[in-house]
Amino acid sequence: MLSGHRAVDSNQSAIKDDPRRQQELSQFVAKLGVTDPTAVRWDLLHQALIDISRSADQNNEVLEFLGDAALRLAAAEFLQATYPHMSVGEMAAVRSQLVSDRTLAVLARDYNFGRYLHISSSAAGDQAGRSSRLADAFEAVLGALYLSTQDLSLIHPWLDRQFERLTQTIKNDPARHNYKAALQELTQAHSKQLPAYTVEEISQRHGDPERFYAQVQYQGKLWGDGKGPSIKQAEQRAAQQAYQQLEPLITVNSNS
Repeated sequence: MLSGHRAVDSNQSAIKDDPRRQQELSQFVAKLGVTDPTAVRWDLLHQALIDISRSADQNNEVLEFLGDAALRLAAAEFLQATYPHMSVGEMAAVRSQLVSDRTLAVLARDYNFGRYLHISSSAAGDQAGRSSRLADAFEAVLGALYLSTQDLSLIHPWLDRQFERLTQTIKNDPARHNYKAALQELTQAHSKQLPAYTVEEISQRHGDPERFYAQVQYQGKLWGDGKGPSIKQAEQRAAQQAYQQLEPLITVNSNS
């Protein structure tokens, strides 16, 4: 595990004794656009690119856990700095898209993570799990970069460019604002109970912008409703209303 000296020493030895792997990792950070490669801890980066299917003892699970937190913080800092007038609800909805496994898997493919990720032969044949492994590896790499400097200085310069591109895409397509995910994240942080949606078709006319009507309840109380041309959009509008009502209340209670 990451906290064990034996694992760290083993990774350091693996890098030192394998110039080819060192060269691969150097190419990898160059592809990412890391601005200060000399600050990277190569032993941690090597471990971040070892899937659990390859090794039960030395793998990227702990780094993935840390990287998940680093990713969310990096996304929040980016949105706050770049879009200071964006509402908290909208930032939460956009961030939920930026940090989703689907987004991470796409980014990992763009950076060719598969070339550097060590997995077992059986996992290599499991195409269904490929996206999940890539998303996990992406978070683990962020964890390794964070631990290298104890801050986000090795992450923001290259990842913010991706955040900017993705945020513009999301802002230009309102249907991609994932308020359902943002609401679920908010309520899960407060309790184990999840929001519950009900949807009713109130128009039989195709193309009607208010064909479906959705309501969302949390802890037995109605918090939002909305209409839309599809079930998904109606639920998103209900979730947006619920989030905007619940977020201030939950935040106040959490800080009190």
